[in-house]
Amino acid sequence: MEYRILGKTGARLSIIGFGGILAAREEQRDANRFVDEALDAGVNYFDVAPTYMDAEDRLGPALAGKRDKVFLACKTEQRTKQGTRDFLKQSLKKLQTDHFDLYQFHGVTSLEEVETIFGPDGAMETFQWAKKTGLIKHIGFSAHSQEAALAMMDRFDFDSVLYPVNWVNLLDGIFSPPVLEAAKKKGMGILALKAMAHTRIPEGTENPREKTWYVPIDEKEHAKLAFRYTLAQGVTAALPPGYMKWFRWALEVGNNWKSPTPEEIDILRGYARGVAPIFPQ
Repeated sequence: MEYRILGKTGARLSIIGFGGILAAREEQRDANRFVDEALDAGVNYFDVAPTYMDAEDRLGPALAGKRDKVFLACKTEQRTKQGTRDFLKQSLKKLQTDHFDLYQFHGVTSLEEVETIFGPDGAMETFQWAKKTGLIKHIGFSAHSQEAALAMMDRFDFDSVLYPVNWVNLLDGIFSPPVLEAAKKKGMGILALKAMAHTRIPEGTENPREKTWYVPIDEKEHAKLAFRYTLAQGVTAALPPGYMKWFRWALEVGNNWKSPTPEEIDILRGYARGVAPIFPQ
């Protein structure tokens, strides 16, 4: 497994992350087995959130006795001081830990949210209190909005950003590059989402997978190439979709990662033609 340093934090992360949603809606014995499989493969970066169904309830017991082996990241969609404090304490309890290595604002999408976070009695007050008291080590955020991501970076010296770094959107050159460039200039760690996402679920079509809101790439070599492409964009690590099939494909990449050749990137360009991007502009 390859490891990279997360921005200026000094933390050494596996390039493959274990998304806590992998454990959601699973029997506890299976969640335990998934975590052990990840650890045995060299994965040390784990990420979870209260919104991932019952993932926190499953991941906490699965990590019991193994907490010192992982870099544990958690998130909150709360935007106020008190709401964030309540959810932070709840997440710490469920995950059976006394601290998070990284705590993140989850899914920031609008400038109004940014103003609330940084305003009086906003969530940032709790984040800073939690860091001073040792409940969290590093502060980051995730976003699906370029405007919100850039606004967040303008307001605070974040340690990391968790952001979609998807082959279709990258190849169209519009959605991700400005955020990635800004994060790199600030020396932030970049954590990637949606590396194996293919396209949007067509309107009016039922979603067959409760752990993804998009259509993942369902062909193994295509998915692995797309994941390799994401890992070549200056990111520290990437999180595959929330099912073990894709996680195991990602492990194969992590065990022998190589940057895509120009010829392979041309293949991806061919795959991307006519594909509706998950984040349209």
